[in-house]
Amino acid sequence: MAEIRGASLAAHAAARDLKDESQEHDAAHFAARAAGQAVATAHVTQHAYGAAYYALKAIAAANPEQAEAKVIEEREWQSQHLPETLRQEIMERIIVQRQRRGVQIKIDKSEGF
Repeated sequence: MAEIRGASLAAHAAARDLKDESQEHDAAHFAARAAGQAVATAHVTQHAYGAAYYALKAIAAANPEQAEAKVIEEREWQSQHLPETLRQEIMERIIVQRQRRGVQIKIDKSEGF
């Protein structure tokens, strides 16, 4: 567990460092967050939400002109690759909405989260 925690915290530290640089690093920032959450899933399964969420945000940031199509494509890939025991819950709680300024991605943290 110490190795898992260390790897997760290192990924989140890298994300913080990237966020301070410039907007062009948003995709890398979100990808580092996704990695930190994915590693932490070994400790607490609820981190799987964060891994999926930040991966979608990274995809949107990396492809602003095609964000909606790329996010839909990634979300489908996630759905196919998530463990069956987590799939429905994660897909229902991670919400993708089209906005005037692009795609918005949220996590529903309502009852039962």
